[in-house]
Amino acid sequence: MTLQAPVTLKDKIADRSAHVCIIGLGYVGLTTMVAAAQAGFRVTGIDLDQDRVDQLNRGGSYIDDVDQVTLEALLRDGLITASTDPRSARDTDVVIICVPTPLNKNKEPLLDPIRDSATDLAGQPNSLGKRLVILQSTTYPGTTEELVLPILSKDGLRVGEDFFLAFSPERIDPGNSKHSVRDIPKVVGGVTAACTDMASFFLAEVADEVRSVSSPRVGEMTKLLENIFRSVNIALVNELMMLCERLGIDIWEVIDSASTKPFGFMPFYPGAGVGGHCIPVDPFYLAWKARESDFYVNFIQLAAQVNDNMPYYIESRIADILAERGLLLNRSEVLLLGVTFKRDVQDTRNSPAIALAQLLLRRGTRVSFNDPFVTRLSIGGDMFERTEASPETLRAHDATVLLVPHSSYDVVQIVKHSPLVIDVGNATGYLGELPNVIRIGAPHREQVREE
Repeated sequence: MTLQAPVTLKDKIADRSAHVCIIGLGYVGLTTMVAAAQAGFRVTGIDLDQDRVDQLNRGGSYIDDVDQVTLEALLRDGLITASTDPRSARDTDVVIICVPTPLNKNKEPLLDPIRDSATDLAGQPNSLGKRLVILQSTTYPGTTEELVLPILSKDGLRVGEDFFLAFSPERIDPGNSKHSVRDIPKVVGGVTAACTDMASFFLAEVADEVRSVSSPRVGEMTKLLENIFRSVNIALVNELMMLCERLGIDIWEVIDSASTKPFGFMPFYPGAGVGGHCIPVDPFYLAWKARESDFYVNFIQLAAQVNDNMPYYIESRIADILAERGLLLNRSEVLLLGVTFKRDVQDTRNSPAIALAQLLLRRGTRVSFNDPFVTRLSIGGDMFERTEASPETLRAHDATVLLVPHSSYDVVQIVKHSPLVIDVGNATGYLGELPNVIRIGAPHREQVREE
């Protein structure tokens, strides 16, 4: 009788018999779920939102980067399913944690979703063999080893032997059709060398390129660097935009001309602030962790504060522009066009447009919004319904504020029918100087002549 060697976790990964679990089915989680299923793995997703789970199990997508046809095909093949029950993670071989990591009102990390996910896993060991756990949620350096590891090893389980634990930063860019999970390189760092090896082995089945780093802390800091790089440069150009307005210089022309340099420059663009889950949050995660070591990331925090203050600046510019035309904020009707955090996505998380709307409402302005991706929007606890951007609606408002220039917007028609367009993102720049258009960061020629 020939003894058969036991099936290892690597064997299961290699032959696609490993059962994968994704905890958290937001933008990152759902996209990761689909990528793992397309690689041939059976994937169970867990999320606390019953409506989201029901929609997914019907083959309906709630994010732009995953289409319904893809989901329906994966469901038919039995490769994906979703549940609100944390016990669905029992006896899964690979678990990827993609839960949110928000801030509290004091800009401090709220890690309850990660802690709860790890606790649920610790109570549901894989009785069929060893398990690989990969944390993907963006967080401060040390979270994997200081928070997740003690929970998973509390019953005497040994990391690198009884289970494997690693951190791999998510790099999904909502609305970016050029890059997918498959072609974006994955960075991964394990708690032990064996953890790094196992996580790299799995991720190589999902992504074309995997870069192993020496520890989870390196991976965690890698993600923060990527996003803080953007935060700092956006803050820089926002501040320069405010200066250029005072000097009567067109910041958009400055950026365009600087972009002709073939080296040493990368264009960033001003706006009403930054949004999404990562860029507005990550600087404060790092600042909080740095204070534990009596280190203060003043430069990074200052950049985050500049971006946080941009809705206030835009509100003040709207007030000034209306006043120049004899209008007061508390007697004006303003239409906001584009309220998602970036162009051509439906994600409104931390959108500066919401902060701007709140500021205007507090000043007594009658605010309406239009966005092709958003039908209802919560502003300051009140729910607002989308207003159609028809010619009649545009004419009925004292000002149309073009915040997010979605590709479906007909800018020419918006300008044609609006008494006043306040353009925050230079969407009208190609039209030249127009009497009813004020581009933030690009002073009118009348203003230049007066100076």
